[in-house]
Amino acid sequence: MAEAWPYIAVMAAVTYAIRALPLVLLRREIRNRFFRSFLHYVPYATLAAMTVPAAIVSAQHPLSGAAGLAAAGFLAYRGRSLLLCAAAGSLAVWLAERCL
Repeated sequence: MAEAWPYIAVMAAVTYAIRALPLVLLRREIRNRFFRSFLHYVPYATLAAMTVPAAIVSAQHPLSGAAGLAAAGFLAYRGRSLLLCAAAGSLAVWLAERCL
């Protein structure tokens, strides 16, 4: 366990640098429309990149995970509540697991 501390320290430094460098380097307001638009969508893209693979592989069968993701995504697109989307996605996975 003692040999893990240097790795933990390096990862902490890298994580801090990733978060601190933009604050230090970009002190003025960003006026470029393209760059502002790009930064606006970064949180959504990051959330999707973390959520979609996890939703598909968390079920016993990838198709049932995809069915749950599709059901929840459809309801979210329609503007339904987070609770309803999560419940519908879980129900879709459960039903797909029973059918497969």
